[in-house]
Amino acid sequence: MLAQRSRDTVPELALRRALHALGFRYRVDLPIPIMRRRRADVTFVKWQTAVFVQGCFWHACPQHQHAPVHNREWWREKLEGNVRRDADTDAHPVRLGWVPLRLWEHEAVDAAVGKVVEVLASRGHPRALRIRGEAVPSSR
Repeated sequence: MLAQRSRDTVPELALRRALHALGFRYRVDLPIPIMRRRRADVTFVKWQTAVFVQGCFWHACPQHQHAPVHNREWWREKLEGNVRRDADTDAHPVRLGWVPLRLWEHEAVDAAVGKVVEVLASRGHPRALRIRGEAVPSSR
């Protein structure tokens, strides 16, 4: 498991490239507020949005989850622990007014970017509002 990358995975890089191409700027691998040992893959600090790109195997994707053939009990406990930790990681930032957004590695990049844009637009991000075709509030 040490060989598994915790950041800069192929789906994460694809999402970051697409967001950057649209003009979004973000922080990478930033610790979650209050939970310094847990990190978001992409963070929009000003807009208090943390994006997590999850691997289907490691985070028990409901569409693609499969049980390993060997050592099933150990893997079941491991993957259930990952799911519990994800829920815990989501709960803490919400209490501080942050929005955690979880995306699956199997999602098309355009669909994932669309979800990020929707969340950012709901938080008032001007670029996201322009992409959605909404009026951007003046900063006066």
